[in-house]
Amino acid sequence: MPDRQNKQTNPLKVAYLLGSLNRGGTETLLLDCFRYSEYAGFPFIGIYRKDGVLTEDFKKTKTSLFHLAPQSKIDIGYLFRLRKILLQEKISIVHAQQPLDAIFAYLAGYGTGIKITLTFHGYDMGMKSLEKKMIRWIIRRTDRNIFVSNTQREYYKANYRFLLSKSSIVHNGISFEKLIGEKTNQWRNELKITESTLLLGSVGNFVSGRDQFTICKFLKLLADSDINFQFLFIGRKNPAEAWRHDQCVDFCKANKLEDKVHFLGSRTDVPHILRQLDAFVYATDHDTFGIAVIEAIASNLPVFVNDWKVMSEITENGKYAHLYKTKDPTDLLSKFLVFIDNREKYKTEAAAAALWTKEQYSIDKHLQQLKNSYQLTVIS
Repeated sequence: MPDRQNKQTNPLKVAYLLGSLNRGGTETLLLDCFRYSEYAGFPFIGIYRKDGVLTEDFKKTKTSLFHLAPQSKIDIGYLFRLRKILLQEKISIVHAQQPLDAIFAYLAGYGTGIKITLTFHGYDMGMKSLEKKMIRWIIRRTDRNIFVSNTQREYYKANYRFLLSKSSIVHNGISFEKLIGEKTNQWRNELKITESTLLLGSVGNFVSGRDQFTICKFLKLLADSDINFQFLFIGRKNPAEAWRHDQCVDFCKANKLEDKVHFLGSRTDVPHILRQLDAFVYATDHDTFGIAVIEAIASNLPVFVNDWKVMSEITENGKYAHLYKTKDPTDLLSKFLVFIDNREKYKTEAAAAALWTKEQYSIDKHLQQLKNSYQLTVIS
């Protein structure tokens, strides 16, 4: 929880540029920042292009919010309207969350002295040639590039040209207050399962970067081992790549797992569900950070995640989670069977990991890292 005693005033003022206000990792992170804006140590505003399911939540915060949308694909007037807001609000730094918005900010603020900061929340995998050209153009023109992990920065360093001295690593932050609550048996009651049945789950939309199919293969092995379990997949099916979701559903049907594996879709009560689980299982192809993993660890859960570089980074090489070989369901099973035989030990370790995680990845620590990055940007 942010320290309510450390309110500060700071001459720098930041404008966050967002695309749509739909539910996603970036939008959720920014929403938490907006909710704690008066304790950030620097003033800021928000400027967004499209409304979404989180619009009302953003409006309920104490942060000034401007809706500014281009009227067409080529709307030069948008740049002038953006420039007007930046000057009226006396903005010193524009912080974009997408390369496109960073380009808009660069053009709108040209000649004003306003600094441009860009956070890279993902990789360029799957991007079209034009999108990669946009990154290549803007990454050398921003005043600071922010990466959410060292693993991610190393990837961009190997594939793009930019000044390392004008980059920072700012880990994502989480408002852990939303994870606080009583443990209930809602899903055990709904699924009509006993306390002896393991209730497991995973959180993440079925999109590029996630690897729910490896988890499905693991669940088949778990069932073949006569382990009594129920598994909850939490995450929406993406219409643009529906096969990722359908592949998992079809696999579970073909292997007679329909009564054990449940696809809940997008949920707004994820913290409530996490409190009911006995363990959390995750698989990634190329996450840049892993907010779902951190939230699960902070919920006092034993967490099993593949040894993708960034997962090793955020868990201190597996000290605070249990790493298994990427795309190896058999290795995951072997790690998980050890947990089944030592549940009390794992429970104690999970409690210690939760305390470490809440200190390491809190929203106030994230805001402090941002502030440090902004100060470096202003003086550079």
